[in-house]
Amino acid sequence: MRLLIVEDETRIAGAIKTAMEMHNFAVDIVGDADSGLAAAIDPDYDIVILDRMLPGSMEGDEVCIKVREAGVHTPILMLTARGEVDDKVHGLRSGADDYLVKPFSMKELIVRVQVLLRRSPLSLGPIIKLEDLEVDVEQFVVRRGGKNLKLSAREFKLLVYLLYNKGQTLSKDKIISHVWDGDSLVVPNTVEVYMGYLRKKIDKAFPDKPALVQTVHGFGYRLGKTG
Repeated sequence: MRLLIVEDETRIAGAIKTAMEMHNFAVDIVGDADSGLAAAIDPDYDIVILDRMLPGSMEGDEVCIKVREAGVHTPILMLTARGEVDDKVHGLRSGADDYLVKPFSMKELIVRVQVLLRRSPLSLGPIIKLEDLEVDVEQFVVRRGGKNLKLSAREFKLLVYLLYNKGQTLSKDKIISHVWDGDSLVVPNTVEVYMGYLRKKIDKAFPDKPALVQTVHGFGYRLGKTG
C-alpha cells in the first residue's frame, strides 16, 4: 500500500513514515501545499495524510478541495492543531475523510488509517483471502491450506500488495514504487528475485494446489486470475 504524507514539520512526518513503514506501507513525504497537491492528485496513492497548516500558496483545506475537484477519491486523513468543532466540520466539508488533532497518538493514527482503508472500495479488510491463501495484515500472519507460512518482511509486503490488487497485472516499476518505496537502487531483477521467493513459499510448497502467482510475460505479475 502506498501512502503520501503532506506535512512541513519534519519530525512529525518522519515519525509517521517510520510507523507506517512498520505496517508495510510505502511512504512518500512532501513538505508544502503546492507539492502536496501535485502529488495527491496521483490516483496511485492508497491514502493521504494531509496537514491543514502548510507553507505555500494554499492551506491543506484548499489542497483537499482541489484533489476532489480533480476527481481523485483517495482517502484523506487531515491533521491539524485546530481542535474546535467548526474547524473539524470545515476540514471534513473540504473533502477530508477523517480529522485528527495534534498532538495525537501514533497508535490512533494507524488505526484511523486502517479504518479508512476498510471503507475504501479497494478495501479487503484486515484478513485478505484468495482461494485457500489467507493473510492477516494486522497480525502479519500468512496461511495456505491452514498451514502457517514464514515470510520475510519484504515478502509479506509484496504479497499484501499483490493481494490488494489481485487479478490485476502489475508492472515491475509499479511494484517497486509500492513495495520498495520507489528506491532508485532497486532494479527490475530484484522484483524477479523476490517473486521467485514468494512463488517458492506459496506455490511450489503446495504442488497439489493451483499456482497463485502468475507471470504475464512482457507486462509483469498477477496474483490469481483476471477479473
